[in-house]
Parts: sequence; structure tokens; C-alpha cells
Amino acid sequence: MEGAAPKILFADVAGVDEAKTELEEIVQFLKTPERYTKLGAKIPKGVLLVGPPGTGKTLLAKAVAGEAGVPFFSISGSEFIELFVGVGSSRVRDLFDQAKKQAPCIVFIDELDAIGKSRSSGGFYGGNDEREQTLNQLLTEMDGFSADGKTVIVLAATNRPETLDPALLRPGRFDRQVLVDRPDKSGREAILKIHAAKVTLGPDVDLVAMAARTPGFSGADLANLVNEAALLAARAGRTAVSQADLAEAIERVVAGLEKKSRVLNEKERRIVAYHEVGHALVGALNPGSGKVEKISIVPRGMAALGYTLQLPTEDRFLQSKEELETQIATLLGGRSAEELVFGSITTGAANDLQRATDLAEKMVTGYGMSQVLGPLAYQQPQNSFLGGGTMGRSVSPATAEAIDNEIKAIVEAGHHKALEILRHNRGLLEEIAEKLLENETMEGSQLHEWLSQVQTPAPVAA
Repeated sequence: MEGAAPKILFADVAGVDEAKTELEEIVQFLKTPERYTKLGAKIPKGVLLVGPPGTGKTLLAKAVAGEAGVPFFSISGSEFIELFVGVGSSRVRDLFDQAKKQAPCIVFIDELDAIGKSRSSGGFYGGNDEREQTLNQLLTEMDGFSADGKTVIVLAATNRPETLDPALLRPGRFDRQVLVDRPDKSGREAILKIHAAKVTLGPDVDLVAMAARTPGFSGADLANLVNEAALLAARAGRTAVSQADLAEAIERVVAGLEKKSRVLNEKERRIVAYHEVGHALVGALNPGSGKVEKISIVPRGMAALGYTLQLPTEDRFLQSKEELETQIATLLGGRSAEELVFGSITTGAANDLQRATDLAEKMVTGYGMSQVLGPLAYQQPQNSFLGGGTMGRSVSPATAEAIDNEIKAIVEAGHHKALEILRHNRGLLEEIAEKLLENETMEGSQLHEWLSQVQTPAPVAA
């Protein structure tokens, strides 16, 4: 819990420039408090770092203490909670007592939601609940520690800010919230440079290209990516990490490990090949869903018998209704190819169907993209940073039926669109599938040349 000032500095943290700018003020106050106090200004008592997992919230907190050169007290919210009532609140008192003795300093509470959940959410039962007593003690300490003139800054991190008690977030406690979000392209490049400096890189490595191919990756994901590439190079007996190692590492992170021991019979190989080429052909006409970079019929991960790797060409923060519809069509391209070529369907499209249905449901219930139901939201609010989970609906039976019908209509429209594209490009579908069966993987300029031949079907006259 207690330690000297960390050796981590802001130079060791990349991809979160806005958050660093916000926290620089805390550093300056710890270094030269008179600069602010002579004007009557008060530094925020508490700063809450919020954002998705793996984006560097804990690292930023250590960097603040490292830059300021002050002691750093770190504890996880779960460490306060014990079976016996009163232990948690006692630990809170001890933590702040130690911090005051070494002021100026920083107290960092990781996973604040473990003790800071709202008392009105139904998570507490009675006045003797251990978590409630711990939260009450934390609120009391944050109210009182500034009265004695001690400079103690409380930093905390969470990826569930919507569950926190309002009393924690009011001015005078956690005055300021700092978003630590996933990095953009330039941020990913800076993060890759930091981690790549710790390994031996080959002359062909292009970190700018790697940053462009990893949208949505967090700082932890990028650190894992570089490490996986280094492990691949070491396993192969090479003396440096190559661009091919980094590309393979991306596939490992996205699709899982290759399962070459999983041998498919010839019939299944043909079905998987046509399935994956179906995804690629439909995706080639729908750039909103990402650029097709690789097709493979080498099994990967837990259940994938093949995969089509699509990577976004740029960071996107908004998507139109038309782009979402084309994503659904691309997801259904594999099943549509099976129908068209073999006249039957298999279980291989299970994950595609689930993702297409989930996307259609969000369009109808969350994004207000249904002409029938109008611009209304039928989903319950969800966590901004963790995502996942099923969304409950508080709607009438008639509205629930209308939602189901709209979801079905969107998915079926995507299915028909995929079938039309594949029928129009049947010859190309056959050619690429046979080539894939021969080589098992297709990527790079060869693949792009094939996909550039895909033609858009003529619109059907009304």
C-alpha cells in the first residue's frame, strides 16, 4: 500500500494526451501549491479516472506521483471489504492517517466501484453492511482531510462510473472526472513506440502501419501485441521482430491461435472456403465494414474453422444506418454463399447470425433507426466502457412484437442483399474459393486484385 514516489513519468504514458493535460495541474499544485493558494484557489480534492479496461488509468496515477516526486499510496477497492463489519472503515482511517503523515502525497484507489456503489441501487441491505460503512468512512475522510492543511490528493479509477454513489461525485470529494479513453491512430503509434523500444525490431517494421491496423485497441492490447510478436520471433529462432510477426500477432489477438491439428474433411473444407469467400465478396462492396485484408481456412481459436480478417481503414466514431445495414449483409455473406453453392446451410454461421441480430436490435431499440417504431430508445442504459450483457425492455406486448418484426426485417434485407451480390459475382466466387482451397490463405495485393473485380448488382426495377 505504501511506497516511495514511483519512477514512472508522463513520458512513459502515451495515447492519453488530454488526460495528461488535466493531471498536469495536479502535479503543479503538489510541486508549487503557493502558486494557487495565494490567489485563493483550491485544488480538487479528488480526481476520478474513468475509461475502458486497459487504457492506462493506474499507470497515469503513478505517473502523476512520479512527476510530482511525492509518496504514492495505492490500494484496490476490494481490499477494504472483509467478512467482519468495521474492518473496511478501519482500513480507510488507517490509509488516510498514513497519508497525512507523509503529506504532500497521493492516495490512489483502484476499482473504486467495489466500495463506492450507489446506496440507493439495492446493493446494500441494512445499516450494518460492511460496504456501506466503508463508503461512509471514505466520504467522511474526504470531507475532513483538507481542514488540517494537509496536501493529500485522492486519485481513483473505475470503468463503471454510472454505479457510483452521487455523494462521491459531488464537488468537494471527487471534483473532477478525467476520461482515459482508447487511443486514436497517433496515440496508438506513440504507445507502440514505447513498448517496441523494449524489444529488438527488424528493419522492415512499420509501426505507423501497425497503428493504422489496430483501431479500438487499448494500451494494454498494444503492449500484448508487441509481446506476442516478440514471442513468435523467439519461437522461430529469429534475432529480431519482423513486420510479419506483428501482423501474425494481430491475428492472434483478433481471431485466436491457429489450430492446424484440427483437420477438416474435404467436404467441410469446401464449405468453409465458400463461406469465407462469401464474407469477403460482400465486404468488398461494403467498405463501411472495413477493408478485407486476409481470408483463411486454417482453423483458429475455440471454434472458428476459418476467418475473414477485415480491418478498418480509419478511426470511426459515428456510423450511418446504411453502413450498419451493409455490416449485417457482410456478416450474412458466408451463410448466403453456402445456400447459393450447396443448396443447404450449416452450423458454421451461428456466430455471424448472433452478431447480425444483435446489430439489428441495437438499430431498432437503441439508435431509433426504425421507420415503424420511430426515434425512440427501448433499451435500458448500459455501461459506457464495459458493454456486453443483454438489454431488457420495458415495453408492451404489441411494441415487443413490432420490435421483433423490425429486427427480422432488417436481418432478412441484409440476407437478400448478400445473396444478390453473390449471384451477380458467382463466377468470381467459384474462382477465389478454388484458389483458397489450394493455398489455404489469401492476403495482400493478390487478394486485393481479386476483390477489385467484384461488381455491384444492377438495381431491381420497381
